[in-house]
Amino acid sequence: MSQSTPLSVSEALIQARRSLESVRLRVVGEVSELADKTGYKAVYFTIRDKDSAMPCLMWRDPYRACGIELRCGMLVVLDGNFSAYVPKGRLQFVVSRITPAGEGELRLRVAERARMLQAEGLMDVGRKRSIPPFPTRIALVTSPRGKAVHDVIRTLHRRYPVAELLIAGINVEGPQAATSIVAGLREAIQSKPDVILLVRGGGSYEDLLPFSEEIVARTVATSPVPVVTGIGHEPDTSIADMVADIAASTPTAAAEAVSPSVDEIASLMGKRTRLLCRALNHSVQRAEHRVQILKQRMPFRDPTSIMSHHLLKADSLQANLSQALPKGLEARTSATMRAEERLLRVGPTIVANAAARSGIAASRLHDLSPLATLARGYAVCTSLASGRIIRSVADAKTGQEVLVRLANGQMRCSVDDIER
Repeated sequence: MSQSTPLSVSEALIQARRSLESVRLRVVGEVSELADKTGYKAVYFTIRDKDSAMPCLMWRDPYRACGIELRCGMLVVLDGNFSAYVPKGRLQFVVSRITPAGEGELRLRVAERARMLQAEGLMDVGRKRSIPPFPTRIALVTSPRGKAVHDVIRTLHRRYPVAELLIAGINVEGPQAATSIVAGLREAIQSKPDVILLVRGGGSYEDLLPFSEEIVARTVATSPVPVVTGIGHEPDTSIADMVADIAASTPTAAAEAVSPSVDEIASLMGKRTRLLCRALNHSVQRAEHRVQILKQRMPFRDPTSIMSHHLLKADSLQANLSQALPKGLEARTSATMRAEERLLRVGPTIVANAAARSGIAASRLHDLSPLATLARGYAVCTSLASGRIIRSVADAKTGQEVLVRLANGQMRCSVDDIER
């Protein structure tokens, strides 16, 4: 095909793909997009730097063989070559090998640690405490040689000089930084402050890593004293910031978060004083008005009016009683005399009638008495063994001992013979 002959779109893309695939490149960037779906033959992702983004793919088998799980935000180094997808004319980087970049690995470990602590509830908003509005003792945990300690001291002196400041010096960099931070926090806790400031100045991502160590995060989260962090600058975030009660953007902002301004306090006190004076004046005016109203009432104008009603009622009751007692006694005396006359008049008749009824009853009782029957010559025969009355010869047996009761005594007998 001559140079002057135009190429079709497909031919042009095929030639471009051949040229691109002949160039091997090593590229470093941060993963910003990732599509790793089941059934796909390749893993699709995008890496970028501050100015550009580059679409990439890696076939499934090499991706599994590399042993790395891509995540957004991960910094990686890619080996591969560019290629063109002819049907859509799309440029993409075909990856043959992935290796984590230095900082990318660190970020990956920190992110994994943060997810673990979050799953334990150390970052829950509900467990975080409020800061005392007017702390009297503030503990500062930071490097004694850095700029942060001077920023905090200046801010507290300017805004809230009445607070006592306790400083625990620590190492914020180096292999022993995390241990030093934990020791400083424990010293601060033992001093029993109202709030603890954990701060340091800005630095690289690696410089701030001690504040993302697990022992530091757990010490901050379990502190019995509220902890306010101010680590690095505005965009910097450590795990200590995530678990702290308040995370400020800078050391100065952390100091401002725990210190009310003197001017603000003076303004607040002035406002509260005016409100209190106004409320007291209103209370006094209301009380004075109430006293004036009470002074006009009858009991205060004429104290005797309080008891006048009761005194009049007592006089009325006394008069009624003095009239009722003689009349009552006179009526009861007359009734007693009439009852006495009536009793004397009908008493003998009542007694005579009762005596007659008693005589008749005594006669009837005598007639019915078994003793009267015995006096007429009858006898009562009872069994000596059982004490039962023998009313028929069928109730007696030969040889049985019986007791025969007569009018003037009784006899003990034995049954010799029975005749029906």
